[in-house]
Amino acid sequence: GLASAPVSGTPGILSPVEPRVATLPDLLLGAAAEHGDRIALRSGDRPIAYAEVAEWVCRAASGLAELGVRRGDRVAMLVGNVPEFVYALYGAQAAGAVVAPLNVMLTPEEVGYILADADAKVVIAQIDYLPTVLAVRDRVASIEHVLVVGPPPTPRGTRSFDELLDRARPRLPEVEVASEDLAVLAYTAGTTASPKGAMLTHGNLLANLEQISRVPAFEEDASDVVLAALPLFHSYALNVVLGVTFMAGATAVLVERFDPLETLRLIERHHVTILFGAPPMFHAWVEAAERAEADLSSVRLAVSGASALPERVLQAFRERFGMTIMEGYGLTEAGPAVTTNAMGEARPGSIGLPLPGVEVRLLDEDGEEVADGDPGEILVRGPNIFLGYWGRPEESEAVLRDGWLHTGDVAYRDDDGYLHVVDRKKDLVIVSGFNVFPKEVEDAILAHPDVADCVVVGEPDERTGERVVAYVVAAPGAAVTEEEVREHCAGFLARFKVPRRVEVVDELPKHATGKVLRRELREAKHPEGVA
Repeated sequence: GLASAPVSGTPGILSPVEPRVATLPDLLLGAAAEHGDRIALRSGDRPIAYAEVAEWVCRAASGLAELGVRRGDRVAMLVGNVPEFVYALYGAQAAGAVVAPLNVMLTPEEVGYILADADAKVVIAQIDYLPTVLAVRDRVASIEHVLVVGPPPTPRGTRSFDELLDRARPRLPEVEVASEDLAVLAYTAGTTASPKGAMLTHGNLLANLEQISRVPAFEEDASDVVLAALPLFHSYALNVVLGVTFMAGATAVLVERFDPLETLRLIERHHVTILFGAPPMFHAWVEAAERAEADLSSVRLAVSGASALPERVLQAFRERFGMTIMEGYGLTEAGPAVTTNAMGEARPGSIGLPLPGVEVRLLDEDGEEVADGDPGEILVRGPNIFLGYWGRPEESEAVLRDGWLHTGDVAYRDDDGYLHVVDRKKDLVIVSGFNVFPKEVEDAILAHPDVADCVVVGEPDERTGERVVAYVVAAPGAAVTEEEVREHCAGFLARFKVPRRVEVVDELPKHATGKVLRRELREAKHPEGVA
């Protein structure tokens, strides 16, 4: 269990203290104390041992402390799947900071909103994503330092993260970080157009790792090699992929840009044993394996999350590789894992059973428990549940009632207790595991002078799970084309949010109150329903 890691946040990275793990950096430093020579990360051809990762984490912590980062300050990150992500994440947390990992695909507009909302003091940006930060830096008064991951020299007004690490002492700063302190501010699309920062404590995230570790298939094994191809800024990779790896003292193989053929070769070369992915990745691997030889014989566990896994992908993967994908369900607000098929057997269309220590209820519209087979909203309770949304007490109260997280997802329970998601109460569209809130896309489209009205919905997509589709009504006397709308949106939105398809229509179906009937629109166009 977690208690075996013997290092806490005291100066000197490997000083033996009372065995307890209160924070995420404790987990990593504990693994380094136990097996420092073991490989923690593989990045390209470079193996990085636990002792080295621990040293860079300590240097990051003391370097950030010297810059003035104090307990509770927010450090935002725009960094891909490189070792520096790990150093920055755990280093900032060891300095007492709250880390806001940002989706690297966001536009300057979106990044600027989040940095201002989080009141970020420091931004750590990989050189590729630096232009996004520099475009909004002057509009965010709280930013004191921009640190650049990449070879120096760095642009004027920024500092090199690499140089900060080189100059800093490899000792943790004198700061008390407790399990109830905030560790991560994870921005997620919610029930409004604006992203909201989900407040997750060290205790929330460690509790979720403890819950996962009690699933037999996830029993800690230091010989495991874990594929880290999911973006580390996503809560699934941030806590589950890194956490499972470091809790076991295992190895994570970092994949910076997902290429199906290349990752299949990496799996073979490094004898990967645990494959974490999202449905589009598993679909891509099946397709890639038809073009080239692929040996996945080293893999003992394949896990899918982030969005619904189509049955055809489950079957195709099983036929091609002789392996069953274990689907799970989670959400950022739950740290993120809630259920998994790895608790029992893989059932097509099912998200499995709740993790040990996680309580799940299904309630109808009147707040009553539903009978088996009947659909109800998923409510979740456990020590992994977040504290609420940053600076949004009313929205926090709306989803956290009597200790239960109201997910907005609807499911039924079969006779054996397995859960099956059937719908979302929210209108969220999930593209390759990323949340897209329709209102945000609609607001962008309505900024086009030739658009009078529009509605955005999700549609099933073989590759990405769902795709964003817009139905647009042109302004009186004006004409608008699909290409114009898509080009216009590209200036406001990250690429995955831009509608894949735009249909110009004469009118939208509306309720007597004037509210657009999204479901009617979806069902009329796609009677088979959405994935």
